[in-house]
Amino acid sequence: TDFLEAIGSSAMNMEMLDGYFAALICGPEMVLPSEYLPQIWGEDFNFDSDAEATEIMGLIMRHWNTIAATLRHTLEEPDVYLPVLLEGSDGIAHGNDWALGFMSGIHARPASWRELIDSDEHGGPMLPIMLLAHENDPDPAMRPPPVAGEKREELIQMMIASLTVIYRFFEPHRRSLAQTPLRREGPKIGRNEPCPCDSGRKFKHCCATDAPTMH
Repeated sequence: TDFLEAIGSSAMNMEMLDGYFAALICGPEMVLPSEYLPQIWGEDFNFDSDAEATEIMGLIMRHWNTIAATLRHTLEEPDVYLPVLLEGSDGIAHGNDWALGFMSGIHARPASWRELIDSDEHGGPMLPIMLLAHENDPDPAMRPPPVAGEKREELIQMMIASLTVIYRFFEPHRRSLAQTPLRREGPKIGRNEPCPCDSGRKFKHCCATDAPTMH
């Protein structure tokens, strides 16, 4: 959390990161670290040292694995993943940043999410996430009615429950993907070349070794 705050406004906060990872893990397609990592701290960011990069990447991947393991568990048991929600200055966890992070994860592969979002039968779980994501939208036309008090708490509980439903909805897609051999797109990256995630580290010290097991 301190690391992300120190970067400034270009970086996600921990709540947004949690929602972002949840969407990437729930989604039907694989998104590689070299694509999603720059979105966390901004395109122009570089670590100060390999030691700092190793420590931060380890913490980030550990959090990814925690979310992934908990959501996998929901396929077998009636359980939920409890998102990281930060309290505002009013002492209330609003959930907006988590929902914005989740929507950012969807935007990594928007076409593959249309099956759920556009579905009259299955799209309901997206509603609480989209309501919280647009609550403070700069465009007044996009804002839902104000949410306050117990209604906010109820909406957040709906969002938590919805995450499990969304994860289960795309499970067949992820299972099919896991059974499909991966093909490299683009030129091979040398282990001593800069990592394409723009961390400033060599590929062999970054995404080549620290990439998480997807889904």
